[in-house]
Amino acid sequence: MDTTFREVSADPRTASVPLSHLSLEIGHLYMDDFMAGPERLREQFAQVKPWVDAARAACPVPAGRRPRISTCFLIDDYFTRFSTPAEVVPQIVAEAEACGLTVDYLARESACAEADGRRPARLVEARLVESPPPGTNGSRPPATATGWLSNGERTPADDLDEAMGAAGGGWRPPRETEAGRHSVFLDVELWDTRHGGRTWSCPYLAAVWQLLRLGLLRDRGQEVFPPAPRPDTLPDSWDALPPLVRLNPAADPFAAYRTFSVLARRFLPIEHAVTVLLEQWAPEEPVLHALAERARQEGVPLPDALTGRIGYLFHGQP
Repeated sequence: MDTTFREVSADPRTASVPLSHLSLEIGHLYMDDFMAGPERLREQFAQVKPWVDAARAACPVPAGRRPRISTCFLIDDYFTRFSTPAEVVPQIVAEAEACGLTVDYLARESACAEADGRRPARLVEARLVESPPPGTNGSRPPATATGWLSNGERTPADDLDEAMGAAGGGWRPPRETEAGRHSVFLDVELWDTRHGGRTWSCPYLAAVWQLLRLGLLRDRGQEVFPPAPRPDTLPDSWDALPPLVRLNPAADPFAAYRTFSVLARRFLPIEHAVTVLLEQWAPEEPVLHALAERARQEGVPLPDALTGRIGYLFHGQP
């Protein structure tokens, strides 16, 4: 018989991560943006700069304390592959600097799904806790089976059949849970499957990205992606670039008590879906308590609700 003895002290412990007061996202562009050339990058950073300055000024820190603020940029290398890190990363850094901005950290969106043997998307899925709409009987399959997560009660399929046969007489509308006077119902696709593999949706990966920035994700108690220093030579493949790279050696920590993202208007529905998802996600209690205690010791106000720690500015750029 093979018996393994394990000391209690050998169990995974919840690692704490360095924290800034604010994580500022200053760019998330698609392949078409990069195909448009460096001018498009400069246009992006010029449009973002005033809002970044405003977010810095509004960062909630105790009087007399230096605000710790880091900036980050997310590369969309999950849905489309384009160019190379060796070509794109220096362009991003140079165009940001030309507009008075510093990119402290650069992350790959594909890493929100999986990288270096770690699967943040699966970590998030394991802690989804759906909010059952009032009156439901549990007959609806869970989001972890269907890949769909809503913020309320869908229109029942039986009623839809009746509606088609009776000119809408039996139809019943969807309803948002805890809605105000009127509902804003949203049904979010978390993933789809093709050729036997799962492809995570953009809103789902954006939710993972927010949780990484908020320092709330752990893999067996450990930080998922500790920032890696910028390689001396940038690779010719996105897969060869570390998931999270510290471009600025003097940067404040990547994770933060709060996040603020300056995004184009086209991201508004995606981030609405992120809110729906994170309102039904349960963090690990030791991580949550550790963050609350550190914030208390620093005198930093920290909302209990995760979504209350996330801020946005949507600008008019399409």
